[in-house]
Amino acid sequence: MQTLARKSGGDALLEALELKGRRAVDIGSGDGQTARFMTRHGAHVTGIECGAMQLEKAHAAAPAGDERYIEGVGQNLPLPDASADIVTFINSLHHVPVAEQGKALKEAARVLVDGGALFIAEPLAEGPQFELLKPIDDETEVRAAAYAEIGRATDYGFDEISEARHLQPRKIPSFEALRDTVIAIDPTRAARFAAMEPDLRAALARLATKLPDGAYELIQPVRVNLLRRRPR
Repeated sequence: MQTLARKSGGDALLEALELKGRRAVDIGSGDGQTARFMTRHGAHVTGIECGAMQLEKAHAAAPAGDERYIEGVGQNLPLPDASADIVTFINSLHHVPVAEQGKALKEAARVLVDGGALFIAEPLAEGPQFELLKPIDDETEVRAAAYAEIGRATDYGFDEISEARHLQPRKIPSFEALRDTVIAIDPTRAARFAAMEPDLRAALARLATKLPDGAYELIQPVRVNLLRRRPR
């Protein structure tokens, strides 16, 4: 059985992509954490996000440089053709409605220049973090659908470069911080989270590692697919 390396999301990005001077589009950019990371490493980043709460957090954060955020969805990008060198879906492709995941990949192909890179990091339906949040929102089927669509990416103008897996640690300052993050991603989860709070607190204590500073560490297996936009 293969032993997976521990790797941060940032390290996975830097191993796969040259960011300096590149025009990058981060689809499902959330609170802008990845956009700011890529900006600090020299990219010119546009974050695409549909959640009002997440966009508010992104705009409120201290900018890392010239990053910007636009309200939009992956299946209908508000960007011109061939306007990006890099497109990323980081924990976001499976949040696109299943029937439109293929359209989201076509949109990525449309906005990429020939030879541009498509970086997709998707959490696997396994591991401590998945088990913790499964009662709130079991994403087994939507994650499988996203992977199946990645397998059809050659139909949308891409060539596959590589596929790899790693274990991604996630530091959670508190149970309350976990709750806020989960609800910010999808506000419809709020009622379920409240109803299950005692069970979720117990599960966090069981599945996570308690750190010396009182925070928790959860592990999530992640698959990274790197693709290249085929010349038109």
